[in-house]
Amino acid sequence: MRSGIEGTICEFAHGHDMRRCRYRGQAKAHLQHVLTAIAVNVERLSRRPPGESAPPRPPTAFQEYCDQQGIRRLMSWRAIS
Repeated sequence: MRSGIEGTICEFAHGHDMRRCRYRGQAKAHLQHVLTAIAVNVERLSRRPPGESAPPRPPTAFQEYCDQQGIRRLMSWRAIS
């Protein structure tokens, strides 16, 4: 799991030059980071073949615990079984 996020951070830092901010001020820097993240997501989605959906995510440890205890999960949780 950690290697996945490390790869994303590395892509941001090196591929999109996020080590240095173009603007001064926290609000402007935050806006730059948000817009860059949106651009990266659009870029990733454009590489996916049309009609192909993302593979389902495995349930988290908390979701598995709830299932083992018989606690119903909300429909908004990402992995519904």
